[in-house]
Amino acid sequence: MATIKPNSSGKSKTRFARTFQKVINLRNATRIASSNGICVLVSHNKFKDDASIHGGKSQIFDRGEEDVKARNKAVMEALAAKLFASVTSIKAAYAELQMAQSPYNSDAIQAADQAVVDELKVISELKRSFLKKELDLSPQVTLMLSEIQEQQSLMKTYEITIKKLQAESEQKDIGIVALKKKLDESISFNKSLEKKLNASGSLSMFDNLQFSLLNPTHFAQFLHYTLRSIRNFVKLMIREMESASWDLNAAVQCIVDPDTKFPEPTHRSFAFESFVCKTMFEGFTTDPNFIFQNDSFPLDKQQNRQMFDKFKKLKPVNPKIFISQSLNSSFAKFTRSKYLQLVHAKMECSLFGNLNQRKIMNSGGVPDTTFFAAFAEMSKRVWLLRCLAFSLHNDVTIFQVRKNSRFSEVYMQCVTEETLFSPADMNDSAVGTGSEPRVRFTVVPGFKIGETVVQSRVYLSPPSR
Repeated sequence: MATIKPNSSGKSKTRFARTFQKVINLRNATRIASSNGICVLVSHNKFKDDASIHGGKSQIFDRGEEDVKARNKAVMEALAAKLFASVTSIKAAYAELQMAQSPYNSDAIQAADQAVVDELKVISELKRSFLKKELDLSPQVTLMLSEIQEQQSLMKTYEITIKKLQAESEQKDIGIVALKKKLDESISFNKSLEKKLNASGSLSMFDNLQFSLLNPTHFAQFLHYTLRSIRNFVKLMIREMESASWDLNAAVQCIVDPDTKFPEPTHRSFAFESFVCKTMFEGFTTDPNFIFQNDSFPLDKQQNRQMFDKFKKLKPVNPKIFISQSLNSSFAKFTRSKYLQLVHAKMECSLFGNLNQRKIMNSGGVPDTTFFAAFAEMSKRVWLLRCLAFSLHNDVTIFQVRKNSRFSEVYMQCVTEETLFSPADMNDSAVGTGSEPRVRFTVVPGFKIGETVVQSRVYLSPPSR
């Protein structure tokens, strides 16, 4: 037969059960103490003059003294239990008082405050009775009532904690709803931005472009759409800088000469556009490794055709999708190289608080951000402009205008001509009064395709008076 192991009831007993057992033991001890107290008195009177028979104190007297000590110990335990129960009740009332603060509930605050005052009065009365040795406690009843009071206080504390957690949960739910709404707004904004990127530079007009009919006019038209994409990216970059609390004036001074004056604050964007254009168009004609490795320029007719085929192939596709599917393509390498060159590590960390996009690019991935989407679209159009340039049957060169160069309408176009100069100023410069405007910096480089010149865009300093 299977033997039944004794249950370790000492470990599994509940606190209340242990208190109940203690009360029973105390009751028995109290009864014994009471009866033995009578015996002690009788025995003491009876054997008062007969100490020689027992040879000292009576054993019955000793037992009575021990019982009295046991009763006193029981009274002290009951006192401690009542004190702890009162403290627990004060804690529960204080928790209820805190809970009633938010939302404000005057009735609950008054009730909790009164409960604290009542328990403090009980503790004060216990202190007075203890110091005057006037404690009149029934150990059994006091222990039971104290345990019940403490359990009730703990239950109240748990209820308050549950209500508090429920309130916090509701607040978090509200926060989640707000964040979801913000996410939806961000998604909507991203979609509208993507539509703007597509709408501001739709390339559908180049769908029917034929290789045999290519001419510099097509290049100039595509340059227009490329610059629109560049300006969209510059605007986004400036917004990110403002969100990151950048000092735009200090940033501008790192790009152009510190003594450059801007009559209008909006003109600072031309400095950032100059920085982006300079980076994106660097190596436009002198670095063949992005196109034909180990080949020399100019390209022959077959290579012109290949460049046009690249133009037609990449023009309708999403640049992020193309890069993710063709990580080793020339365009993917071009985009990765230009991103790391334009958005250096300190700049990215300052704008976004991390280097995640840079890490993804270095690992061969494609960041899924609005910022990179705008950059990829800009990179695609610069790359397509390059492909279109080398699809033409003419030599292609790019040029920058030096600072303080005299303005020439043949090679230059002023980005702020209407706001910086009045017609009188332009007329004075035409007749050579010595007050002609000078180039402060190049915003967009110029191109020369065969004998055709595509004007550069420059920022001019005001004419001297």
